[in-house]
Amino acid sequence: MTAAGKTISEKILSTKSKTDARAGDVVVCTVDLVLGTDASSPMAIDYFTRMGGERLFDASRVAFSLDHYSPPSSPKTAAFHAQVRAFAQQHGAQVFDVGEGISHQIIAERGRAVPGDLVIGADSHTVTCGALNLFATGVGSSDLAAAMITGTIWLRVPETIKVVLDGSRPRGVAPKDVALTMIAQLGAEGANYKTLEFSGSGVDDLTLEDRFVFSNLAVEAGAKAAIFANDSATTDYLTTRTSARGTPVASDEDAVFASELVLRLDEITPRVAIPHSPNHVVPLEDVSNVPVHMVFLGTCTGGRVVDFHEAVAVLERGGSRIAPGVQLVATPASREVYLRLIDDGTIAKLAAMGAIVTTPGCGACCGTSGAIPGDGMNVVSTANRNFKARMGNATASIYLASPAACAAAAVTGHLIDPRTVGSHG
Repeated sequence: MTAAGKTISEKILSTKSKTDARAGDVVVCTVDLVLGTDASSPMAIDYFTRMGGERLFDASRVAFSLDHYSPPSSPKTAAFHAQVRAFAQQHGAQVFDVGEGISHQIIAERGRAVPGDLVIGADSHTVTCGALNLFATGVGSSDLAAAMITGTIWLRVPETIKVVLDGSRPRGVAPKDVALTMIAQLGAEGANYKTLEFSGSGVDDLTLEDRFVFSNLAVEAGAKAAIFANDSATTDYLTTRTSARGTPVASDEDAVFASELVLRLDEITPRVAIPHSPNHVVPLEDVSNVPVHMVFLGTCTGGRVVDFHEAVAVLERGGSRIAPGVQLVATPASREVYLRLIDDGTIAKLAAMGAIVTTPGCGACCGTSGAIPGDGMNVVSTANRNFKARMGNATASIYLASPAACAAAAVTGHLIDPRTVGSHG
């Protein structure tokens, strides 16, 4: 009897483990890139020492990003940075220092991750890089340390959920609206330790930046990885960033999937995740007129150039002003994004409107650096998580929405469908 075909995850992990890996198998894989952050690396460095680590398996394949405390907010976090810099210098690894941006955003921009790769990072949202047709996943600090020493990681091969994006998005419906719809339908654990593999006619309309949003948010449904097939969008994105083409991987026609989720794009409207779960998603119109006190544009979900352009377009339609009593905070996901926004005038426009523009990195998303909401504030954010106290204040209520919807709230002072801003004069 002929064995069934394989999913993208099974193929990549078969290659990296040199075995016939199938869903449910436990395999030991070689890794292409090990990525630490300032939030995880200090503990990983401690584990490295306790494990008897003397050198990195390959310094060119280990990198650290100082992104969660960017800039450091206390002597303690400044000490974390000093520890990471010293370790990297000792062992020859690369450090993306304060202001360079978010770890997985940087490696995508710099062509450090290509189709067919296995990338592990001690940040759960490392899954973002799966949009580049590779297996990227988050791991704990002890696994990160072991990988730094051995160049390997043990993984259980995930089952795969096929996510079919069917049709085309209506005008004014953002990738974030579709991705929020997806994780709401899956639920907080609906993809637990599974891979989401995206397909369908709707994929053709997504840029690589759009795809990052889907892969990023997949972890909010418990996904271990979230992968797109390689196509012209992948190639176009990587061509100007690296000469490496990688090894594109596609699922076999007879691959076995655990289940299938079909998202009919023409039925989706602007959405918002309401406090205190990213999976608690409702149509934006259901919560319109909820007052907003702080708007956050940024993060690895919504801090790229296209996101700021989308937001500024709405702000300009609304009169290029911020509503009284609203604080607008803008944090580019990387220095590359920041410089491009300076060059095209976007930063100047935001500053002229009264926005607070902060250092590239994670910013206010996790409450470890940047602006922190005041007591009882309602915040609408382009980020991926809205758990209680996520942004550093347990009394604040965080809503998650698209860049356009966040900008619409900044203009009006309340949640509102961005398609209505500026539509009446």
